Amino acid sequence: MFRPKPLVILCALALAACTSPASPSAPGAASTTAPAPAAAGDAAYAVVTHGGTGDAFWDVVKNGAEAAGTELGVTVTYEGDGDPQRQSQLIDAAVNKKVNGIVVSMANPDALRAAIQGAVQAGIPVITINSGQDKSAEFGAITHVGQDERVAGQGAGGKLKEAGVTKLVCVVHEAGNVGLEQRCEGAKETLGGTVENLQVDINNLQEAQSTIQSRLQADTSLDGVLALNPAVGAAAVGAVKGAGSAAKVATFDLNADVIKSVEAGEILFAVDQQQYLQGYLPVMLLNLYKTNLNVVGGGHPVLTGPGFVTKENAAQVAELTGKGTR
Repeated sequence: MFRPKPLVILCALALAACTSPASPSAPGAASTTAPAPAAAGDAAYAVVTHGGTGDAFWDVVKNGAEAAGTELGVTVTYEGDGDPQRQSQLIDAAVNKKVNGIVVSMANPDALRAAIQGAVQAGIPVITINSGQDKSAEFGAITHVGQDERVAGQGAGGKLKEAGVTKLVCVVHEAGNVGLEQRCEGAKETLGGTVENLQVDINNLQEAQSTIQSRLQADTSLDGVLALNPAVGAAAVGAVKGAGSAAKVATFDLNADVIKSVEAGEILFAVDQQQYLQGYLPVMLLNLYKTNLNVVGGGHPVLTGPGFVTKENAAQVAELTGKGTR
């Protein structure tokens, strides 16, 4: 079984072969009309995600996209909505504005299919990020930027196994989010023990903590909790304490509280997908496509993770988190 290295594959931008959009190896090439190379100064790019502003994770994505826009001197707009129907409408609106490129996260890919394919048919290049990697090329996107969720789950499961965990509860906080399901499946593949999924509501963290605590109290043989969101990770720490359990806690993604908990030994590790890059890189890549017809990845995703934040490197990452870039 492949075990991911705790390093992010940032060299993809330098090493991946660049191909013309007309090349058969470029995903989505058959349905995208390649524009003539153009100057970047008048470019406008839309970022439409399933996470709104005010969310610790997605605010970092937004910061990355806006930083890239500032460096390039182009216009970048960011909008997010967890309702796939509303997200589709935001994509349609970007198409109507005739933007030069669209960045889309796909937590529920099939619900966004028509909107994304509509953008492609209108000659607007699309890059998908964060989730929905498996459907990215099928829908006509030129590149996917993000973390392979199954591989990340495998990495988490392997580290939990090394820590002695044999019976794990994987806490899913968004029903129907394929990326979250892939994380749990990956963890199950490498843990070598028992993994069960537990559904909670991200919009009610107090109830989520109670749900996790009740499960730990009902089955004292559970010795691990894997959260898939930093806020849920913090709730899991509270649940373990409330249940009087010795279960080890790990989580996906970062915020200030998670890093403090990692430093304190309350969270074993956090899987870091470096979401700043999921905002920053697609804007850069779309601009390269607009000005030089570059497609990066050669038909494969540009990976931003997984990396792992542990007690050994948490202090260094904490400083960057405070700046809104991690």
